[in-house]
Amino acid sequence: METKKKTSRGCLWAIALLLAIGVLGLALFIGAVLLVARQGSAAFRLNAELGEDEYPALKEVWSWGQGDTKVVVVPLKGLLLLDTDGGFFGAQPGSASLALRAIQRATRDAQVRGLILEVDSGGGGITASDVLYHALLEFREARPDRVIVALFEDVAASGAYYVAVAADRIIAHPTTVTGSIGVLIQTLNVRELAQKLGVKDVTIKSGDNKDMLNPLNELSDEQRRMLQGIVDELHSRFVRLVVEHRELPEDDVRRFADGRIWTAGTALELGLIDEIGYWQDAVKQTAELLDAPSIRVYRYEELFSFASLLRSLNPWQPAAALFPPASRSRLMYLWPF
Repeated sequence: METKKKTSRGCLWAIALLLAIGVLGLALFIGAVLLVARQGSAAFRLNAELGEDEYPALKEVWSWGQGDTKVVVVPLKGLLLLDTDGGFFGAQPGSASLALRAIQRATRDAQVRGLILEVDSGGGGITASDVLYHALLEFREARPDRVIVALFEDVAASGAYYVAVAADRIIAHPTTVTGSIGVLIQTLNVRELAQKLGVKDVTIKSGDNKDMLNPLNELSDEQRRMLQGIVDELHSRFVRLVVEHRELPEDDVRRFADGRIWTAGTALELGLIDEIGYWQDAVKQTAELLDAPSIRVYRYEELFSFASLLRSLNPWQPAAALFPPASRSRLMYLWPF
């Protein structure tokens, strides 16, 4: 019996020792990660007088070319939102925020002469799209001799095209689909289903229109007209930007700006893009616009942080993907397919 007790106590001490070593190792790992992240942030912050949102601390990676003229690639991928639901770890930066950080960094780097937008997106939020468009204008205004070239990949539709009209040249792959110039707002109405299930809506509101698009109530004709007016106004803004930047007659743009999409060949005929080509063509066009014999292309990468590590391990992400933000009632410059 005494031997068993000694053995039991020995096991407990061994377990306790292993736990202590594990906790110490984890603490050392976290400390090292935070130290590296802090040193990295300082190393890549070229202008310490500006805040993180003004001059984001990003790592430059040499991507292409041997020239002296500096150009930065900015990816514009996926659903364009400024932030997305992060589940357990809270909101996370959306693809639009990541692109915006890259544009802002390039804007405040006086050595950057051009941007190449790599576009593969069906659009997204109207504000996210407009913020990116405005950021591109600011990039050019900060130095008048700068240029922007957009390269369309699989899809460059709706809000993604809205952003791209700020470019000096638009190049599309032969297999690109683009267009979808329009606005939408979607919701589901489950009133009849709720009635069959015995579910009743209880809403206390200050006015008849406070809960428009409530899925448990029908939309009145007046409310439909109100929402249609908002959609039409935002659509008109989209049309005006296409007319202005692509130098097309407004009547022509309004005729085909009904949400349809086109192949690259049709888009070229309509004047929505400038040429059909590939990455090398985008590089060549950028160099020609800059009157440079060759260019040196860089990409930005986010610096490692402990917070980004936690977000990458977020167990809620797979479930959140089943219910994307676009499925909620919001105004979108989006091709939803």
